[in-house]
Amino acid sequence: MRSMNTLTRADLAEAINRKVGLSRSESLGMVEAILDMMSGALEQGENVKISGFGTFLLRDKGQRIGRNPKTGIEVPITPRRVLTFRASQMLKDRIAKG
Repeated sequence: MRSMNTLTRADLAEAINRKVGLSRSESLGMVEAILDMMSGALEQGENVKISGFGTFLLRDKGQRIGRNPKTGIEVPITPRRVLTFRASQMLKDRIAKG
């Protein structure tokens, strides 16, 4: 079980290489193609839903007033678009089981 490690693109490519039998370069190309497709969809303002895993959602945040924690001075925070992730119930259940 991974505790403090990070799953990388190379790890994903290696898993595809072992399970599907593609070469390492083909596996890495597949990982890159998937990530490029997801990134492109998000750039165009689309949400990305992977059934059984979760949904990457774009959210537009409006302008608001924030506060500098050191000085206490109010500062306007500009409107922006943020990316959030909502895990599917299946993923939540798998994580809860450990």
